[in-house]
Amino acid sequence: MQTVFQDKSVLITGGTGSLGKTLTRQLLAGQYGLPRKIIIFSRDEAKQHFMRVAYSTLKSPTDEVIYDNFRRLLSFRIGDVRNYASLCGALHDIDIVINAAALKQVPSCEYFVNEACLTNITGAANIVRAIEEHNFPVETVVGVTTDKACLPVNAMGMTKALQERMFIAGNVTCPNTRFICTRYGNVLASRGSVIPLFHEQIQCGGPVTITTPDMTRFLLPLSYAVTTIATAIKQAQPGETYIPKIPAARIVDVAKALIGDRGIETKIIGIRPGEKIHELMISPEEGVRAYDRGDFFAIAPMLPELQRKENISPRGRSYGSNDSVMTFEETKALLQKYKLMPGDDRSGVDEEMLA
Repeated sequence: MQTVFQDKSVLITGGTGSLGKTLTRQLLAGQYGLPRKIIIFSRDEAKQHFMRVAYSTLKSPTDEVIYDNFRRLLSFRIGDVRNYASLCGALHDIDIVINAAALKQVPSCEYFVNEACLTNITGAANIVRAIEEHNFPVETVVGVTTDKACLPVNAMGMTKALQERMFIAGNVTCPNTRFICTRYGNVLASRGSVIPLFHEQIQCGGPVTITTPDMTRFLLPLSYAVTTIATAIKQAQPGETYIPKIPAARIVDVAKALIGDRGIETKIIGIRPGEKIHELMISPEEGVRAYDRGDFFAIAPMLPELQRKENISPRGRSYGSNDSVMTFEETKALLQKYKLMPGDDRSGVDEEMLA
């Protein structure tokens, strides 16, 4: 896996987000092979400016690795996956596309459904269309999706589910490009997630708000999200969706661990629009097409043109966040491992967290 990105030209859509920043940092460090070019493609010029300035003032992208010409390697491009023309301009001479552009907050997508469709569905369609119509020699496209796309009950999950199908079908219309997906749960401390919210509520003296005492969620370090992407690029067959085997926790245990011995109360506020109590990574229907890949599961595509014979039996069942839930002690240990407890030097930091 150390050569997955070696000498490749990589386009990261939504590259100024938490995942994009961590991915960029690890690529510059040569953790999975040193790319020939990394292009950050996003519509927020302020975030691009701050990211560009942060790298331009460094002598090396990490404390461990000195790479003195990363300024030439890393470039930025203003654009939007919703805009077909801007995508066409960005896809020239690209080997690998990682589509991390998304509207991902569940309540926002419920109230602004059309906006979620434009980014999460039309954006993916534009990538496929551009490669097909211009015959761009893109080797691999990775769609970064979410557990909420599995048996979706909210607009965010529905649009992400259609994004998965859009990319899978792209293997048929663009046979020279491999389209694959990665699907995972809540990324620890990423922007807009529950842990930064709990930190803020604790700093303000509470209360810490809990939607429902039963709620469970998969928890994934940002660094392992990048590992999932790199593994999928290395191993996945066209149309496969890669899913990491990761722990799940009760959200009340997360809150309890973060509060510690502080005299801060918790308050049950009810489920927000579009939320599930438990999340699924693999649905029962997908279980008959899900195969064990060591630290990951791979869901085979349902399209007959993309199916291939497997030497092992499929999982045959679902994979949910309530299947095997960590104890309170295990949840606390996970948060401590990644320095997410209030008062830790790195607590509340998202983009560089866990890289």
